[in-house]
Amino acid sequence: MIAAKGERPAKTPKPKMSRAKRVRSIKLFLMVSPFLVLTFIFSYFPLYGWIYAFHDVRPALGLAHAEFVGFQWFRMMVNNPVRVQQILNVLRNTFAISGLGILFSWLPVGFALLLQEVKLTSIKKSIQVLTTLPFYISWVLVFSMAFAIFAGDGMLNNLLIRWGFIDTPILFLQSSERVWSSMTAWGIWKGLGWGAIIYLAAIAGIDQDLYEAARVDGAGRFRLMWHITIPGVIPTFLVLLLLSVASFLNTGFDQFFMFSNAFNLSRIQVLDLWVYNLGFGGGAFSFATSISMLRSIVSITLLFSINALSKVLRGESII
Repeated sequence: MIAAKGERPAKTPKPKMSRAKRVRSIKLFLMVSPFLVLTFIFSYFPLYGWIYAFHDVRPALGLAHAEFVGFQWFRMMVNNPVRVQQILNVLRNTFAISGLGILFSWLPVGFALLLQEVKLTSIKKSIQVLTTLPFYISWVLVFSMAFAIFAGDGMLNNLLIRWGFIDTPILFLQSSERVWSSMTAWGIWKGLGWGAIIYLAAIAGIDQDLYEAARVDGAGRFRLMWHITIPGVIPTFLVLLLLSVASFLNTGFDQFFMFSNAFNLSRIQVLDLWVYNLGFGGGAFSFATSISMLRSIVSITLLFSINALSKVLRGESII
């Protein structure tokens, strides 16, 4: 029906949700609600601690007796030359280690492609289990293993001295020159198998008819990999790469805390470790909170920027 001039068109009534769909929606919400509660408790409720960044908190007195100082700690980041130098040094380490991680982010893709070509199921599963196992080992145990092998009196130095290659032990764990590369290598070793699982799942989702058609046309294993498998995993790789760039400042804490010492601290101290050392090591809770607060804001800004870039380049959003 056409509405007369000056009259509002009649609104089309929305279809009512059936009772079965309503019950199903309630059940699904109840299934998800525990995870929403946990997310709120561990991800959003701690944001209340950002109030520390605007007070001069003394650990013995607590927040109730802390003086409100406004943006004093934020101004200190740019007005205090010592703090500026510390921030630049920490950002250098963070950017270097994160950049190396992104630079070698293609390794799980290559490993998944090679693993996919292993046709013997028993060998393939054994390799996958052995390479995925380090992901579930805590960094405490990883450092214990590294200390037993690479310490000054560890297994490697003892073997090198016994075989006559060196006269004095090599301080692998105390070296500050190779700390960026060693941290990257440990990270790759720990996450290679887990990253490959994601790409193996992407490979499993590729239409098998494409492989059959290519084999009919005479394509070999290398041609199948180059023209079908790699293009099939590139979208997954790009999404994970964009997420890695968005979390550029979040290098982690456990690994660097375990491997840090007085000899390599100047090059291993990333942003997360510095915030911990400021708060719990130096008692500067307010300044550490302000640093962590700015890092979170920058990370969120990077995430939305990368999401906008993904919409432009891929036509799809990642969040």
